Amino acid sequence: MPQIPIIMPQLGESIAEATIINFLVKPGDLVEADQDILEVETNKATMNVASPCRGSIEKFLVRLNESYPVGATLGYLQTSQEDAERLGLDLPQGNGAGDGSDTERIHLENSRKSVQPTVRGLPVPAHAAGASYMSARMKARITELGLHAADLAGVAGSGAAGRVTIQDFEKFIANLERHKLSQASSMRVSVADAMRRSWTRPIAHVGLSVCLDPLFAYRKLTKPKPGPALCGLRALAVALAENSAPAGRLVGNKIVHPSSIDIGFAVEAEEGVLVPVIRNADQRSLKELIEPYNELVALARQRKLPADATGGSIATVTNFGTFGLEWATPIPLPEQTLVLGMGAARKAPRWDATKGQFVPIMEANLTLSFDHRVLDGGGAGRLLSRVADLLSEPEKL
Repeated sequence: MPQIPIIMPQLGESIAEATIINFLVKPGDLVEADQDILEVETNKATMNVASPCRGSIEKFLVRLNESYPVGATLGYLQTSQEDAERLGLDLPQGNGAGDGSDTERIHLENSRKSVQPTVRGLPVPAHAAGASYMSARMKARITELGLHAADLAGVAGSGAAGRVTIQDFEKFIANLERHKLSQASSMRVSVADAMRRSWTRPIAHVGLSVCLDPLFAYRKLTKPKPGPALCGLRALAVALAENSAPAGRLVGNKIVHPSSIDIGFAVEAEEGVLVPVIRNADQRSLKELIEPYNELVALARQRKLPADATGGSIATVTNFGTFGLEWATPIPLPEQTLVLGMGAARKAPRWDATKGQFVPIMEANLTLSFDHRVLDGGGAGRLLSRVADLLSEPEKL
């Protein structure tokens, strides 16, 4: 009796593998076409693998709690010659099924000819080496020149599978001399290194618009006036004090929860950006934060921040609206999970149900960039909505 391979199907547009979590049938069981026989788990959901046709389970080649790539043979199904031919397996005619290794080898070879890889839509083939591979010789050369792998992102590799060879690298370095070169400042190099390390994580973004009329009205009545970034910082601090889990960091298989709500804020300085930190921002009111905030801004612009006013924060607030920008997707610092962005305010129409007409309001966009390993879109959206709600009631900050 012919043997039909049971193949790991493509379970999603970007799914490359799945983990076996349950056997729904056992060897010897009779199954129908499209009957669920295996339960698997992907990084998205729990799904089932169905029988390709009617027959009996010959054997499984997989084990529980182990992952297998799309296209892998998970086991074999004994079926009729008619069903085998219908599936496109040109199996040899003869004395029917056999238990010898030759018969199994023929079945496997014919399966490989007929069963094509089912991966579709992936940006690269599963298990492809790619251009990230570097020989020990090239790593030493990069270290010698004080470069990073990210500096070679634009180098086209001529080696196998697109790998960058030492010849490609030396040609790239020689070509640099033909261009105008200037020395990057130490701050620019530091920012570049931080962003390079940050981008090794999957960064995602959510955004919404918020009415700033209540905030502007509050600022008119307050002296000294709190800046928009400080208001956003205080709102974020209050929201994280209510639930600090979104600011946790993933280290291995552990989530490290913050011990205090220390929030940084971006200040543009000469040739870069500095991030002063307000410690325990949840424990002081907005009015109490105005003076220390303004002092830190002044010190940052002079590049004279004290050591205890930098580092160790759990999130950052950046007001890109000061540059006239309405929308941006900033990147969290390497040691952080979150960055709140605030866009420029603009006049926009909003429907007023009580008046039955559109009324003009001052509106701005808020964005929240986050480490997708720690936080999902729903949690990020709830956190951002809470920040927006708090900004609409600034007197409570």
